[in-house]
Amino acid sequence: MQDLDVHLGGSRPFGLGYWPLPEDDPGVEIARESIRLVSPDGALVRGLLWTPPHGKKWKTAIILTHPRGDFSVHYACPLLAAAGYAVLGFSTRYINNDTDCLHENCIVDVKTAFDEVVRRGAEAVVLLGNSGGGSLMAMAHAQLGIGDGWIGMAAHPGEGVFMLQVIDPSVTDENDPFSRDPELDMYNPDNGWRPWPEHSHYDSDWLTTYRAAQVARVGRIDEVAKASLADAEAAGLALAGVDKAKNLGQWRDLRARRVFTKYLTIYRTLADPAYLDLTIDPDDRILGSLFAFPDPFEANYGRGGLARTMTNRGWLSTWSGLSSHAKLADTMPQVKVPTILVHPTADTEIRIWQAKEIVANAGASDTTYHEMIGAPHYLEGHRRQAIEVVVEWLRARFPT
Repeated sequence: MQDLDVHLGGSRPFGLGYWPLPEDDPGVEIARESIRLVSPDGALVRGLLWTPPHGKKWKTAIILTHPRGDFSVHYACPLLAAAGYAVLGFSTRYINNDTDCLHENCIVDVKTAFDEVVRRGAEAVVLLGNSGGGSLMAMAHAQLGIGDGWIGMAAHPGEGVFMLQVIDPSVTDENDPFSRDPELDMYNPDNGWRPWPEHSHYDSDWLTTYRAAQVARVGRIDEVAKASLADAEAAGLALAGVDKAKNLGQWRDLRARRVFTKYLTIYRTLADPAYLDLTIDPDDRILGSLFAFPDPFEANYGRGGLARTMTNRGWLSTWSGLSSHAKLADTMPQVKVPTILVHPTADTEIRIWQAKEIVANAGASDTTYHEMIGAPHYLEGHRRQAIEVVVEWLRARFPT
């Protein structure tokens, strides 16, 4: 039986004392060192190493990243360094590149950063995953066995799992951005939709059908991606049996098929009915999506959403909730180190039940779940308070 430590609310005193930050005390100097590392397979991993004020010695390092985001200047870095920890915020080889992002390579970059802080003397290394970084860090721990602790901040169940709840299942033709099955369209008035900022209301039986159709669409895209990869593999096998000197034309054609990478254009990936119906998994969120401008309808057809252009392998590795290995339901049981998840209750993308499920599935006996009441996904206005929660948790387990 896991010890699930649930803290509701965000205003309790933490009893850890106050630590100064640069804006509080001009005399406080947090050192920042530019880090450039090369992974074992030749990829560049870049970031900043933040260390405690006045050259104070440190014993525990915290590393944080995101599959595609630059976490070298993440808000947690100076706050955690001011509390006495070394913090390496870095970007993977896929910075700002969603198109061909492979989590299998991302965890190699995480291991590269891990090895660097160990080389510099870290007695313990804690993995911090914010948003999509949560599933990445759990995958790194599960597959590579690295990390003495796991911190999740607004971590969702996995990018592919997230796609399962936001992809538009009414698309009937992947080549036609306007194709739709009206019965599966959350933006159809007959199904309960009302234009933002009005509240929509969706029937529970319809929602069950809708969710199943989302899974079915992801499955269809998976089939296309897998078929393309299988064709390339078959061409490679055939290529090995061709005498280039005698059959140069055939060799050339098979070689082209062997290296071919299919690109998928995935329309309409911002269609979670919970965006407009707050009775679905109620919490403190507002109408709309983190990715809307501000109306999810416009973003679903316009520039919003995620995974709009992907390679076949990038889709399967990152955004397919059926094929990706970066799925917390699979990896958290293997995370047996001390675990904490800080969940903002006004997150438009992550439901409270999902956050609780992440912690409940952890393989650790030492688990903590903390809700930041009223905080949005990026914890604006709640960041200092959230890091206080994390620091209190760290100080009880890892030396500074």
